[in-house]
Amino acid sequence: MSGRTLLEAHHTTVLTVGEALLDVVVPHDGGASTAHVGGSPANVAVGLAALDHDSRLTAYLGHDEDGERIREHLLDADVVLTPGSDTAPRTSRATAHLDADGVATYDFDLAWQVGPQDLHGIGHVHTGSVAATLEPGASAVLDLLSTVRATATVSYDPNCRPTIMGPAHDVRSRIEECIGRSDVVKASLEDVVWLYDDAPVVEVVELWGRLGPELVVVTRGGEGAVIHLSARDLTVELDAVAVEVVDTVGAGDSFMAGLLSGLLDAGLLGSPAARERLRRADLEDVSDALRRAVACASWTVARAGAAAPTRADLTEPEAHPAG
Repeated sequence: MSGRTLLEAHHTTVLTVGEALLDVVVPHDGGASTAHVGGSPANVAVGLAALDHDSRLTAYLGHDEDGERIREHLLDADVVLTPGSDTAPRTSRATAHLDADGVATYDFDLAWQVGPQDLHGIGHVHTGSVAATLEPGASAVLDLLSTVRATATVSYDPNCRPTIMGPAHDVRSRIEECIGRSDVVKASLEDVVWLYDDAPVVEVVELWGRLGPELVVVTRGGEGAVIHLSARDLTVELDAVAVEVVDTVGAGDSFMAGLLSGLLDAGLLGSPAARERLRRADLEDVSDALRRAVACASWTVARAGAAAPTRADLTEPEAHPAG
């Protein structure tokens, strides 16, 4: 680890800002629907806690049955819900429709606001999905990212949701603003295709790298991921792991949690000094974090819903990427 102990990495407080909601999963065969606590930012917060990090979440929950279920889930997962996260008139829902391959498409009933945040002691902030694009909360999130960079590192996952965000051209500039305020960006191939039509992934990760982040990752499902280290102008491909897919719900969030966990352990996130170490990092420096990200996502897709692995889970041979 560069400059920090593993114990210090685990005690770095990570604040995730964004939606926590109920995911209603509808199978393709007409079977009974199931409900899981979800929301991309909430899944990342839970994933970080499962990997033994000090994890907090700023959300927007109502005082209703769904909200109570989410609060109990977060409490059980050791995620601390920050003050002001329970002021919504109702708790949001997402309906995930699975196809024959277990791939999910979503419909949303979602509202989002965020108040002032206490950033004292926060070493890293993560956000993404509709939290950074849906007003009135999105502008507050963008301001938060600008403010926190003086004392902490930042990560972002666009996690594009066209049914809420609207046409790509309406949100592309906002997404690029968030990318420009981040140190680490993770997106999916679907995000890139929606935002930039047929632009090659390599060109997109290089564009994003010029906007500000030191590390850009685009996941491509069974085809692995594209990795870009901006300061070194280096772009490489990361192989996927062969795994039997139950569903893809939460897979990208699990990848994100594993990536952040690995970078925190490596001393490459968690403070302005860590940002400088990330800027100087080479592929070998981030390779353990990338392997953990792949292992987490592989573990999650082999299970129903947005399941989050622990470090012990990742010691299973099938959880490790080839090579």
